[in-house]
Amino acid sequence: MNSINRSEQRSGLHYLATLIFIGIYGIQVCPFIEGLTPAQLATPLILIVGFQYMLHLILRRRMVDGAALQHQVKRTFQLEFSLYILSGIILTISNSIVYDFPVESGLKMILGFATLGLFAAIDLALEHERSLVAYIKEQGITLQPNENYFPLVGKFSLLAGIIIIFIMGIFFLVVVKDLDWLIHVGDTIPAQQAKVSILKEFMFIGGVLLFYVLTVIFSYARNLNLFFHNENSVLAKATAGDLNGSVTVSSNDEFGVMAHHTNVMIGTLLQRTQELQLTQDVTIMSLASLAETRDNETGAHIRRTQRYVKALAEHLRNHPRFSHELNDETIELLFKSAPLHDIGKVGIPDRILLKPGRLDAEEFTIMKTHAELGGEALKVAEAELGSTSFLKYAREIATTHHEKWNGKGYPKGLKGDDIPISGRLMAVADVYDALISKRVYKEAFPHEEAMDILREGRGEHFDPDILDALLEIEPQFVQIAAEYAYMDVGT
Repeated sequence: MNSINRSEQRSGLHYLATLIFIGIYGIQVCPFIEGLTPAQLATPLILIVGFQYMLHLILRRRMVDGAALQHQVKRTFQLEFSLYILSGIILTISNSIVYDFPVESGLKMILGFATLGLFAAIDLALEHERSLVAYIKEQGITLQPNENYFPLVGKFSLLAGIIIIFIMGIFFLVVVKDLDWLIHVGDTIPAQQAKVSILKEFMFIGGVLLFYVLTVIFSYARNLNLFFHNENSVLAKATAGDLNGSVTVSSNDEFGVMAHHTNVMIGTLLQRTQELQLTQDVTIMSLASLAETRDNETGAHIRRTQRYVKALAEHLRNHPRFSHELNDETIELLFKSAPLHDIGKVGIPDRILLKPGRLDAEEFTIMKTHAELGGEALKVAEAELGSTSFLKYAREIATTHHEKWNGKGYPKGLKGDDIPISGRLMAVADVYDALISKRVYKEAFPHEEAMDILREGRGEHFDPDILDALLEIEPQFVQIAAEYAYMDVGT
């Protein structure tokens, strides 16, 4: 609605300007019109331009608003330009009948109307194009551009040539009229006065034409800026990894085709990315499940722990210590990489990994190497595939989820904030799940008993703030444990 109001306001301004400029223009180029009284000059102009505006309102609804969206801009130009020429013809016929003006006087007025009409038609078509972009974007409509469009370079060259011809024609008529005037006045007025009068005429005509040229240039620049902004904003999002955007296809030209191909490209990239993401997720779960099936644990463990990690991370995202790192993207990466925390267990001998009882000191020492084995395996993947955020977090979790806040963990004995946040989150999630789960060498601890053990590790085994987060979201952990308990052995 606002765009329609703006378009009509702009049309009204053009018609008002036409009344003023055509009247003055007629006096400047035609001695017959110059001899009319103000009333004789103004009355037919007001009636004719008023009639033109009424036709504009009626025909716009039928010819423009009722046309297909991809044709409305062209229809707007054709309608406005035709109406201006029609007004020039009507005024010519009127002056010829009422005042018996010669044909040459009428041709001058037709040229004046055509020149102003050309500029007005271009400007109003560009304004309608902006309105269409807003409407199409708001409604979520996508136009299908025709590959056989009239190129913008051709349009620009054609319009520029016509504008130059019209401007030259206007100035030619002014020069002819002034030469004729000088011949008739002869020596009756001083040369300096004649020179000033002629310069005023040229300045007025030149000023009006310059105003219209700048109006069209500014209007076209606004449209170009709008098209480039839409295109570049979507491409910038795609470059940053956001493939959910699309460029508004609102014109049947190079920009429309460019927008269409951009959308097809982004859609294809999104499809390929989703396929690749699905393949990656399935591969991760398959590898993680493989590692778990060789242990005394099951696939439910990796599903529970990855959800514990996500719950903790989402709760801590606004914490001053963690807000700089825990955003949507990081939390999603932590969730997806968490299942690989025990991937190193594939390198542990079966006699240790599958032992139906507690490990002795030597066996436990070998078991502890699974953290380094997992980290090294993922490091090799990084070397082959290139470092990615996903592999970075997966390697951190695999390597550091057995590190302790007091520095007495393994494999590197990291302490405090030297332990990556991914490893600290997984430490809490992994220990909690190990405590509440049944193993061949132990029974499952009740939730409250497991929580008592975790509290004892606050500031020793676990980051105090992360453990406090667990205490604040206990119900979520209980719910996750219950939801995925059915997959565990012995339940």
